[in-house]
Amino acid sequence: MKTFSNREKARFGTACRFAFLLFFFLPVVLFLTIGCEDKSDRKRASASAPAPRAVRSGDGGPLIGLTSVYRRRSGRGNALIRVNLDYVESVIEAGGVPVVLPVNGDERTAERYVRLLDGLVLVGGADIPPAAYGQKPIPQTKTMPAERYEFESELISRWLESQKPLLGVCLGAQFVNVVAGGTLIQDIPTQVGTKVIHRGRGTEHVIIVEPRSRLGKILGAERVIVNSSHHQAVKDVGRGLKVVARSEDGIIEALEMGGGRFCLLVQWHPERMSDADHRKALFGAMINACKSSNR
Repeated sequence: MKTFSNREKARFGTACRFAFLLFFFLPVVLFLTIGCEDKSDRKRASASAPAPRAVRSGDGGPLIGLTSVYRRRSGRGNALIRVNLDYVESVIEAGGVPVVLPVNGDERTAERYVRLLDGLVLVGGADIPPAAYGQKPIPQTKTMPAERYEFESELISRWLESQKPLLGVCLGAQFVNVVAGGTLIQDIPTQVGTKVIHRGRGTEHVIIVEPRSRLGKILGAERVIVNSSHHQAVKDVGRGLKVVARSEDGIIEALEMGGGRFCLLVQWHPERMSDADHRKALFGAMINACKSSNR
């Protein structure tokens, strides 16, 4: 049997260690090399390609703010905000993206809402404090919490200045009128009469629409049956607003703002209308106005 010298044994050991290191590290080196080349390729590709486009609300539909009903903290209960799901579904159905706005007393928050949102829907709720339009409350008036009044009046004032599309529903219509310097009938049954029933389960009645108005063009009819759930209504019309619909007892049912902007204020609840075409027409008109203003 052949024997190996110490020098040969050393050479053989060195060769084995080199083979082991080559076998172990070669895949790692190749992986890192390929990875670096891949990263370089991606860097070159990203440098030559245009930067990704900022996502705007128009990519998934205009962002539509929905105001909310506010309830103060009572006892051990939490303070709450809520929005009827009908509003949310109506905005989505018309192609918008609904954003529920909590009551917030910070003026900067209202300012950011105005800057970021494309459209605004003012929802219903309790009565506006009569002091806001120079009257004393009567027993039938049930006012909203001061927190909501202060926040929403600030939001509406800033929104009107922005010229962005606005849809006011029931209280929302009254709120814009008051912010614009108008007044309200505090209780229709006691101050006007009951020729037309404006509030009650399943209440519906006819309104007469000005055919040349924006509302008349949207609905395509002069006599329209609407649902009704209010005991207050516009009395003196605020600055820049005009009456475009009344009920048969003379109560103002809809207002618009002139100047070509979309500001439609309705006294009924289109989001709850069983007539889907009516609902889609009103919310769709606002969504389209938002899209047009974003171009």
